[in-house]
Amino acid sequence: MWNKRIYGIKVGEIAAVIGLYLLLSFAYRFTLWTIYWEKPDRWEKLFSLWEWFDTSGLQYVLMFMATALIWWLIFRVFYKWPLRYRILLHLITLPFFILIAWKGYYWVCDRFDMMHLEGNPEKWDIYIPALIYMIQFAIFHAYEYYTSNQRKIRYEIELKNTALKSELSAIKAQLNPHFLYNVFNTINASIPKEMEGTREMVADLSDLFRYQLRASREDLVPLKDELDFVRKYLDLEQKRFEDRLQITINVDKALLNRQIPPMLLQPLVENSVKHGISPLTDGGHIDITVKEKENGVLLFEIKDTGVGVPDKVSVMDTGVGLSNTQKRLEKMYNSGLFLSDNRPRGLIVQFSI
Repeated sequence: MWNKRIYGIKVGEIAAVIGLYLLLSFAYRFTLWTIYWEKPDRWEKLFSLWEWFDTSGLQYVLMFMATALIWWLIFRVFYKWPLRYRILLHLITLPFFILIAWKGYYWVCDRFDMMHLEGNPEKWDIYIPALIYMIQFAIFHAYEYYTSNQRKIRYEIELKNTALKSELSAIKAQLNPHFLYNVFNTINASIPKEMEGTREMVADLSDLFRYQLRASREDLVPLKDELDFVRKYLDLEQKRFEDRLQITINVDKALLNRQIPPMLLQPLVENSVKHGISPLTDGGHIDITVKEKENGVLLFEIKDTGVGVPDKVSVMDTGVGLSNTQKRLEKMYNSGLFLSDNRPRGLIVQFSI
């Protein structure tokens, strides 16, 4: 219940502030009770709701309302400001708070024939609100620092747990491929020599797993290695599609040693094969082009003659290959994928790094 939020504020936090004001109001009334009120009605005045409202309650209600407004400005509207600027903002809000608790309260009292201090004792209606303001907002800033620090601690713990999981996953990723290599070698050794095509497919599959292991260890690889990986993948797909899948790769030899993130092209090519070419009876063509723009940026283009994508916005959220590549490009190069229609049929995927 206490953690339930109202306009982003916990119920427990609201209750704590209200409780603080009730406590301060009671302390003020208790002071009046001990110093000024006389018998026989002093006990009745102490516990009278109207006497509470008449002597101090209204003033504390006004201060609570002013506190809510100032808190909203400092901790909601200007929460992105550096702390030193928000502290300086109190030089404006403190006089406002005092005026509400002093002159604002007196104005209401005069309208409804209620009592308030007069003459020299009025200074207490300046001093006490100022003291309340400084104490409560010191508590608010300390509480903000505490909650922010707790969030940072939880975030660091989550990062450590994520790093630990990633490390364990990396260890597993290193163990599994090595096991698969041995399995592939065993399978290759058991395949008769006359089935050379099958032996080549198993060897290509082994190379694919080897490159994936390398991709998990290295941040950048030469473009030629990425293209070799894509060719091996497409060679395996062509064994399945036969004449239904045609491939063209256009890359200037001068660009083959350029460093790029591994596993950047293959998910996009796989997407073209799986979702573009595979549904068509007559198959299709995939054209991969890499060229250098005038500013030294590499432009990648994967063009297919598949079924195409009508909704290019939602496909970024549903396609794993597209969405993952999009996230990598955003984080590493502040770039992204650009999807357009191929003519007369198919899809064009472009990106720059």
